[in-house]
Amino acid sequence: MTIEVRNIHKRFGDFVALDDVSLAFPAGGLTALLGPSGCGKTTLLRCIAGLEHPDAGQVLLDGKDAAARHVRERQVGFVFQHYALFKHMTVFENVAFGLRVKARAERPSQEQIRRKVHDLLQLVQLDWLAEHYPPQLSGGQRQRIALARALAVEPRVLLLDEPFGALDAKVRKELRRWLRRLHDDLHVTSIFVTHDQEEALEVADQVVLMNQGRIEQIGAPDQVYNHPASAFVYGFLGNVNLFHGRVHEGVMATGDAFFPAPDHAGVQDSQGVAYVRPHDLEIDRYTPGATGIMVKLNRAHAIGPLAQLDLERTDNQEMIEAVMPNERFALLQLKEGETLVVRPKRVHVFVDPAPR
Repeated sequence: MTIEVRNIHKRFGDFVALDDVSLAFPAGGLTALLGPSGCGKTTLLRCIAGLEHPDAGQVLLDGKDAAARHVRERQVGFVFQHYALFKHMTVFENVAFGLRVKARAERPSQEQIRRKVHDLLQLVQLDWLAEHYPPQLSGGQRQRIALARALAVEPRVLLLDEPFGALDAKVRKELRRWLRRLHDDLHVTSIFVTHDQEEALEVADQVVLMNQGRIEQIGAPDQVYNHPASAFVYGFLGNVNLFHGRVHEGVMATGDAFFPAPDHAGVQDSQGVAYVRPHDLEIDRYTPGATGIMVKLNRAHAIGPLAQLDLERTDNQEMIEAVMPNERFALLQLKEGETLVVRPKRVHVFVDPAPR
């Protein structure tokens, strides 16, 4: 099923949850709605499901306006963050619930329900828990059962609202990989809400970055990460260092250092901010005459494949975070308190990034 929203507006009192949002979700794709709390992503998901009604605009399912279609008629499966399983029902009965409450003319036979539930429990790799009750399951198991229940009614759209938000980091990582594999098998048009950047970039085919009720950028994970459309996107997707300075004719000056800013060749003496990711900093021991930004190594945390360095600029005392391969850190034998020089290998300059 194709899904499109056009010029959606939604307010709750004085709060603008969605401000003229328009976008299309590809059929059979897995799209992540990503952004900070309060950006409108869950409200948008609920408008698509029919659980909220927009103040203006349209939700189109397969090109047809969904306004007159009841939630039950939209063929949508919804998975919530907190499972919403019936505690008094077994796993089998939880998954079967949506089939049993269908109208009599559409309801499968008892044997068809039994086979369908068995197949779904096998799909989510939990058929051995059919007679257990939700309180007897782990959080990860409960979320997989919630997904099986949503799939039981054969939805044409699967909507997931922070599906792994209530789980610990290790289980969350395992389940998002599992969800990606499951989606590749089923190809159900799916939309999931998350505020976890790593989760969105790892799982989704398409990422929609939202901020203050509006869309900042839409694109494939590598596109939004490597080619951010705004300062907000750059800052939200992963750790980043900010260098403040002045931009003039394609060059940004920050302290004694100069960064290229070719996208701003026509800019005349304007305030700017350079964004540099920690792994895009080249680090060397300082020698007289070295070019770059002079820093002091405050602390090094060298465990695992990467060494994380906390650096302090000598000109303005601003903090910089850098990472380098642990092998190079060991080779350089850097000591805390030592003066180093850093040079950005890749930098993205935004001129006067005024907030909305």
